[in-house]
Amino acid sequence: MFCFSLMLFQSVRYFPEDQVLGEIKKKRSKATEDAAAASHNNSKDESHYLREEEEEDRTEIPQVTHGYDLVKGKMDHGMEDYVVLESRRINGHDIRLYAIFDGHLGRDVAKYLHSHLFDKMLSQSDFWRNPEGAIKRAYKEMDDEILEDVAGSRGGSTAVSAILIDRKKLMVANVGDSRAILCGGDGVKQVTIDHEPNKEKQVVESRGGFVSKKPGNVPRVDGQLAMTRAFGDGKLKEHITSEPDVRIEIIEPNTVEFIILASDGLWKYGMHACMQVMSNEEAFDEIREYDDAQEASQVLIKEALARGSRDDISCIVVAFG
Repeated sequence: MFCFSLMLFQSVRYFPEDQVLGEIKKKRSKATEDAAAASHNNSKDESHYLREEEEEDRTEIPQVTHGYDLVKGKMDHGMEDYVVLESRRINGHDIRLYAIFDGHLGRDVAKYLHSHLFDKMLSQSDFWRNPEGAIKRAYKEMDDEILEDVAGSRGGSTAVSAILIDRKKLMVANVGDSRAILCGGDGVKQVTIDHEPNKEKQVVESRGGFVSKKPGNVPRVDGQLAMTRAFGDGKLKEHITSEPDVRIEIIEPNTVEFIILASDGLWKYGMHACMQVMSNEEAFDEIREYDDAQEASQVLIKEALARGSRDDISCIVVAFG
């Protein structure tokens, strides 16, 4: 078992290549810069939608810090998780980007998402005025690219992505069973949906697929995939989808203490997904006394391992001061 953790500053992307585990990408590729420029141009005339909100809301903006940790699990495969934590400045707005991509049957899909998904979302022409539609379209376009150029019929990934604008408007999207929760004085709110076969069985069957469950295992689409939504997985694409659930939340002052994003290894026991490693409320209880987001992420993974989780685990904690 190997554990990799790094202190995070303005822009961090983790990518687990064989020889560079834990390495930090120091420069964006030209493609990323071009996409960022496209995002700037497309949103130049549209970010007034955010400015209008700012005219109505002059409340104090909280300080935000973030940290992450991840660990290679005991499953019989290499590390397939990718993590993004990044800050950008677009049209005067503070944009924080967070994501976890939990790959399966290889890491190519998760790696591609790590490099391209946020640029795809931010470059949508209507991102500022219709974020939900723009995010869903970006997920679909990204999946089309993956199926054509990256994964073919095998390999896929979950995704949970969060865009925090000016530290008060949060856009969360997910496919698969990686999860995001908000923690604060009013308790815990899960802002993603675990896309599990037992929850969307009728949808799978309406597409011509089936959900089966062998003794000692989890329900699976066509007896193979333990989720109903994912990027890639071309041979199952007629029966699953990459359409995300999108949630937009306004972070009111002094209501949210943490955002936690984590792969399913923090929450569930691998082959026994119906058995819980840690509830949302327990996760909050574990870190509510911590001020340091990096330390909080490490505490959560340490606790999940102590409870017997065997899967790869990736965890991001965003702390509001």
